[in-house]
Amino acid sequence: MAPARFNKDRVVLDTSLFVNPDVRASLGPTPTEALEAFLFIAAQIPILEFYMPPSIFEELMNFVQRESISGDLLVYLNQKSPRRHELTTPAFLLYELVDDIRERVNKGMRVAEQAVRSEKPLNEAIQELRRKYRDALREGIIDSKEDVDLLLLAMELDALLITADQGVVKWADKLGIRWLLPEKFKEYLMGSIKKAELLGEE
Repeated sequence: MAPARFNKDRVVLDTSLFVNPDVRASLGPTPTEALEAFLFIAAQIPILEFYMPPSIFEELMNFVQRESISGDLLVYLNQKSPRRHELTTPAFLLYELVDDIRERVNKGMRVAEQAVRSEKPLNEAIQELRRKYRDALREGIIDSKEDVDLLLLAMELDALLITADQGVVKWADKLGIRWLLPEKFKEYLMGSIKKAELLGEE
């Protein structure tokens, strides 16, 4: 248990840290191993508190072997829902979201028009349409309740948000939420261990 003089920093984590192969590489080759490695490290950092919304945690549990995850270590990953009915956000964000959606719909229409005019074989044209349409409408946007939970919880706790989702990062910037590049996550954890050791020696 950390001494009272430690001013704990809070960190909100996304599923992508353990599921995305490019992001989890420094922790482990599989989601289960990556989560186990993180929990082992987290147990050594008394100056940090780690959080994950239950919606995100349940999503993560679909990718790991639950029986392999130690219950003793899992206590270091706090599950907390954001206070959805108590939090407020600036009105300008609603305007930006509406503008963003409208622009994406227009981009989707242009992609569809290009596909109709394409002289490519039908199967190839459909595949290209699906890829471009998906990119036009979903890339760089928050498109799920889980994304919103991450942002609201990080805002509520004044926490550092760590995610590989560029849409979440974009809106974290708009909300003034601190965030960290996911590829720096392991480095951040190891640096925090050293910081905790130095504080413990004071």
